[in-house]
Amino acid sequence: MAHDYRELAAVFVGGALGTLARAALSSVVMREPAGWPWATFVVNIVGAFLVGYFTTRLLERLPLSSYRRPLLGTGLCGGLTTFSTMQVETVTMIRHGQWATAAAYTTSSIVLGLLAVHLATALVRRVRVRR
Repeated sequence: MAHDYRELAAVFVGGALGTLARAALSSVVMREPAGWPWATFVVNIVGAFLVGYFTTRLLERLPLSSYRRPLLGTGLCGGLTTFSTMQVETVTMIRHGQWATAAAYTTSSIVLGLLAVHLATALVRRVRVRR
């Protein structure tokens, strides 16, 4: 099976940029172990918005490209967002007896993430296509 190394490079570059952005935000925002994990929450919601934006814009508004979606969607948004960290933070809250905070964090992350994707998609589709 042949690999498109340029596509892999696009995922790598996008992933590195997304991961660096998440790490930078996490290093600036300090938190209590059982408190609300704002850094992860923000990057996941922003990442969901960006996935909705990039996916809709790239598939519906721009000419096809072999590298934009791997760079921006898979790479950048994949590196920026972190479902696994969200799960670890939720378990940490539960271990500290913060059941309500854990439930609110998980629920709001999922609901606001879905709303962010919907909003981004709607915004892209509202913009008139110039021909």
